Amino acid sequence: MNSKKPTRREILKAGCATMAGMAVPYAITSTALGSKDKLPASERVALAHIGVGNRGSYLLKHYSPEGCGAQSVAVADCYAKHREAAAKIGGKAYADFRDILARDDVDGVVVATPDHWHVPIAIMAARAGKDAYVEKPLGLTIEQDLTCQKVFRKHKRIFQYGTQQREATHLRLGRDLLQSGKLGKLKAIEVKAPNGGSGGSTATAPVPSGFDYDMWLGPAPKVPYTVDRCKPSGTYWIYDQSIGYLAGWGAHPLDVMIRCYKGDLAGPYTVEGTGVVPTEGLYDTVYDWDMKMRMADGIKITFKPGPNSTKFIGSEGRLEMTRSTLRAFPKTLLPKSFPAHSHQRNVENHFKSFVDSIRSREEASSPIDDAVRSDVISHLCDMAVRTGEKITWDPRKQELIDSSEKAKAMLTRPVRI
Repeated sequence: MNSKKPTRREILKAGCATMAGMAVPYAITSTALGSKDKLPASERVALAHIGVGNRGSYLLKHYSPEGCGAQSVAVADCYAKHREAAAKIGGKAYADFRDILARDDVDGVVVATPDHWHVPIAIMAARAGKDAYVEKPLGLTIEQDLTCQKVFRKHKRIFQYGTQQREATHLRLGRDLLQSGKLGKLKAIEVKAPNGGSGGSTATAPVPSGFDYDMWLGPAPKVPYTVDRCKPSGTYWIYDQSIGYLAGWGAHPLDVMIRCYKGDLAGPYTVEGTGVVPTEGLYDTVYDWDMKMRMADGIKITFKPGPNSTKFIGSEGRLEMTRSTLRAFPKTLLPKSFPAHSHQRNVENHFKSFVDSIRSREEASSPIDDAVRSDVISHLCDMAVRTGEKITWDPRKQELIDSSEKAKAMLTRPVRI
């Protein structure tokens, strides 16, 4: 969408004026010019949806002309049944997402594929001149994260990370309260996210009809198909395709943390801890982790499995934020009332923020820089568990300090594309 060009609405209006004195019938429908509750076609953002399984189809239903002024024009998925079902409301169906990126009438893409495809598709989209909404987590490695950041900056594309709770009123209130200084001197932060697990069948099985398994694997190593690989929990807990809930769920409470606290940008910080890496079954990402971080400003951070939450502990009080609640001690820190929580509304506002940013070219509410900050923390935790080392990260130079060759090797990994 190029805001410098005349809109279709302007062209239509000019056409009406030009033909006003001509004896030629010319009608413009109300749906073309829009109405009080619906934007005209010329002002809608054209979106394509890449990955329209469970999560992707949920997102597709919420990007509508009525909800945020977006028009879905194309869908892509490796499963024929998914793309065919989604095409009924999302436009033309494609087996290969690259055919969508080649279209010049697509303003942005919504990436809701399995984790290992998030960054490769986002990078290709940016290079093709598309803006991108990308579900969390971000990359398979820190190198992927930093490359994605550089590409979006270089091509001046809009990036929106799928952390919908950023729009929550109670979390914004919590951030304002924390930054007001009413908790006194910040001493510690406790982060919790749902745990991973083990299991998954390793038995080879026939690839289902209508499923392009090789395309689904994409950048991941080529391995035999198993029934548990291409569906939850396999899509989250297989190391070839993800680093597990350290990032997949950790993205949410860690995002709350980095939005309220910028200590991870202040200078080098250390990450250490323990966790379980399964040695049997298909799933092999870290679970039962117990992480400790020491920031440059002296703040101590813990990250453990548990109900999604971010707790800030100060000298004068405590503040805990979750997706649906805001708690404080003493209770007098909070106002007597504030708007009721509605995650559905958060989701809708998050989508709208992306679409509005495509139009305005202003940064979206959950930009690439913040996505990288939280995802890097998750990767450092994974690195610390798998190497058994204390990891030191310099956020300014964006590099490891005095690390082993084993740790350095984890900054990247080979891909098939």
